[in-house]
Formats: sequence, C-alpha cells, structure tokens
Amino acid sequence: MSTMNISLPETLKTFVDLQVSQRGYGTSSEYVRELIRKDQDRLQLRELLLSGASSSPTAPVSANYFDGLRERVHQGIRTHSPR
Repeated sequence: MSTMNISLPETLKTFVDLQVSQRGYGTSSEYVRELIRKDQDRLQLRELLLSGASSSPTAPVSANYFDGLRERVHQGIRTHSPR
C-alpha cells in the first residue's frame, strides 16, 4: 500500500478525528479511504446517469416489468440469505 501525506487546517483535522472516534474507524486513514471510495462510487453513478440520459429512448415499461424486477430481487434475497 502506498503512503500519502496530506495537510489539513486544524478545524478539518479536529473534524476527522471526531469522525474516527464517533463512527468506529480505527484510523483517520480508514475514514479517508472510505470517503474516497464513496466519491468513486458517486462519480461512477454520475457517468451511468449521464450515459443513460444521452442514450436513445426505449419503449415504455409496464407494471409487469417492475413486477419482474421485484421478483428477481426477492429471489436473490432468498438465495443469498443466511440459513
């Protein structure tokens, strides 16, 4: 794992330290890594949304489409739930 040192104003350092202690992180590095991962997820979602928005329209979906999605979700929950 690589190392990166950052400088923070005292107010941000205090905030990070508070988040680490209140939210159960072992270190400030764990907290910062989670923030970075969440930002990566946000950027990926943004790209997917922009891609979808710029794609060609499709046929409207029916209630049956959503019923099928719900059933697939429920099947996945039953398949992956602890026994």
